[in-house]
Amino acid sequence: MRKFGVFGWLIGLSAVLLGQQADIYEEKVTSAANICTTISNLGLIGNAFGGSFNVLGYPSCEYPCGSGVEHIFEGGLWVGGLINGTEAVSTGASDSPTGYSTGRAGFEFSAKMPLSERSSLTSSPFYNPQAISHQDFFSTFTDTATSLFTGSNSIPISEHLTPLGLKIDFQSYNWNYSFANFFVILNFRINNISNTPVDSVYLGYWVDGVIRNVNITPPGGTAFFNKSGNGYIDSLLMGYEFDALGDIGYTDSYVGTKLLGVEKNGSCPSGVKPHYNTWQFQNSADPILFYPTTDKQRYGKLKSGLSDLPAAQWDQIQNQIKGAGNRSNLLSIGPVDRLNPGDYVDIAFAIVVARRVFDGNPASANTPEQRVNLIKNAQWAQTAYYGEDANRNCTLDPGEDKNGDGLITRFVLPSPPAIPQTKIIAKDKSIDVYWGENAEYSIDPISNKKDFEGYRLYKTAVGFDVQGTTDIFNSLKLVGEWDKKGNALGYETGFESVRLAQPVTFDGDTTQYFYKYTFENIVNGWQHIVSLTAFDEGDAVNNLESLESASLANLSHVFAGKPANSDIKTAEPFVYPNPYYAGAAWEGISSFEEDRKLVFANLPKHAEISVYTVAGDLVDAFEHNAETYNGGDTRWFSTYSNPDKATFSGGEHAWDLLSANTQVVARGLYVFVVRDLDNGKLFRGKFVIIK
Repeated sequence: MRKFGVFGWLIGLSAVLLGQQADIYEEKVTSAANICTTISNLGLIGNAFGGSFNVLGYPSCEYPCGSGVEHIFEGGLWVGGLINGTEAVSTGASDSPTGYSTGRAGFEFSAKMPLSERSSLTSSPFYNPQAISHQDFFSTFTDTATSLFTGSNSIPISEHLTPLGLKIDFQSYNWNYSFANFFVILNFRINNISNTPVDSVYLGYWVDGVIRNVNITPPGGTAFFNKSGNGYIDSLLMGYEFDALGDIGYTDSYVGTKLLGVEKNGSCPSGVKPHYNTWQFQNSADPILFYPTTDKQRYGKLKSGLSDLPAAQWDQIQNQIKGAGNRSNLLSIGPVDRLNPGDYVDIAFAIVVARRVFDGNPASANTPEQRVNLIKNAQWAQTAYYGEDANRNCTLDPGEDKNGDGLITRFVLPSPPAIPQTKIIAKDKSIDVYWGENAEYSIDPISNKKDFEGYRLYKTAVGFDVQGTTDIFNSLKLVGEWDKKGNALGYETGFESVRLAQPVTFDGDTTQYFYKYTFENIVNGWQHIVSLTAFDEGDAVNNLESLESASLANLSHVFAGKPANSDIKTAEPFVYPNPYYAGAAWEGISSFEEDRKLVFANLPKHAEISVYTVAGDLVDAFEHNAETYNGGDTRWFSTYSNPDKATFSGGEHAWDLLSANTQVVARGLYVFVVRDLDNGKLFRGKFVIIK
């Protein structure tokens, strides 16, 4: 499984001058939810499979995280209005075969600051009490600059001749809750900082979607992009896209762009209407599905949608666009009345992903049954937006002001219990799971009650990780559930079977662990992902179902195996599998030689392992430290696992079958030497590679 950090892709920095601005462009990747998508400080989503995708390994819009299933090429905010009666549109992104580049036409915003991060999770290094979600990104950008500085060069923004005079405060939100880990919210506050009113304002978000598995089909070329179908669900104000003819069997998902809500100067405007448009990529010939190239055409798309056409014509278009093609979606709303200097308008969109429901029909059928998960996930995004406005009337009614600030607080979700504090210990053919009581004291922000109900323990099956597309969330299988007795909820099992007689602690860890469960008969050397969650009672008064903490936020990638060896003379180190056959079962579908591995076992706590040919030539040498080893020196763990969350038994170390010069080793007999670095003892053994 690929893993992604949230490091910047910083392109330039200089002083801001009148009509000119430094080119500050930065990207980070969402990592709280199960949708891993690149977000920029210009409010863009996706990276067009270039730049950070190629250089830093960032996904564009991947769901599930680590699967290689991408959903978006690129997307950005559109704002249109009338300046002294003239139509003008500022676009964050538009049709481009290679995405953002300094000065490129269609990319008309420029950043006032890099992309910052904060989190509402107290365990996060970015914890901030002002955070909205488990991972907020935020920045400020404008449409006022008409040229950008890179170093000493001034580059004009192509075709950006009529700025609207806007400053946009941007925030994105994503949560790790299991009921909300499939969307990212994009929230914009658009301020008129000019001296000129902007009339008849329309706001939209444009997305160029593409749903393909880049592990199966590398991005690039017409054939990669022309396999997606499109659609619109008017009741949800959501345009969507799906894989109609591409990597069928390796994708099976939807991506939607959903309008959540709009407010002007803190109040809900009247008379606004949503619009949906789609068009063929850079196609100017189609009389309806044409790509808008001028401000007049773009403003026309913002203010009038395909969904506004007569019903018969709209039905015909819907049937047409569900077929495979290379199209993008624009979801817009307006008109917002005059935006005077100092006025602002808030608008929020959600990027929603969902697994397709299999109903026996092909993906190209795009039946209502196939879209059930998409609809459910979109409804959760809408719930998050409304927050305290429970009856969704844009008014703070009695009982809705949960935090007592006298305002409608948006972007609030009900909260499951806290993630249990967990300790995983890998042993020989077994795995111990310990956990603490912290979840039992959680208070739900909606009901204000301690509503903890119980725990659930999950584990993946052997070999789940090497059988194709990796979807950890759906690969976790429930193996144990325990809940409170006496309240007629759940299974009434109680906790006696897992509660320890006395809590235990571990060296270097002050947490007290009150519970323990042991997985027996575990196969050594294989990956087992373990997750423990807590769930609550639910709340019938507030119509809330029982909620569960995020399984993906509490994962441990566990490898059972031999413990650290105290005496290699009496407990001899060994290698497995031995003999090694190319393409061992645990190596999966990867064709890369770098993704091979065999395991040295029964190693001392601190050891040096050397591999030689039978002629005595050194092939490779490396050190083992049981306290710090995470598999990071072997690429298999980056491809199929996550070294940052890996747990090992202490006495095993994988090797990638590459020489010290990263050459593929030949078949034959090899000698290995283990030296205990604590006492100098040596052991010599042999293994065979068969190809």
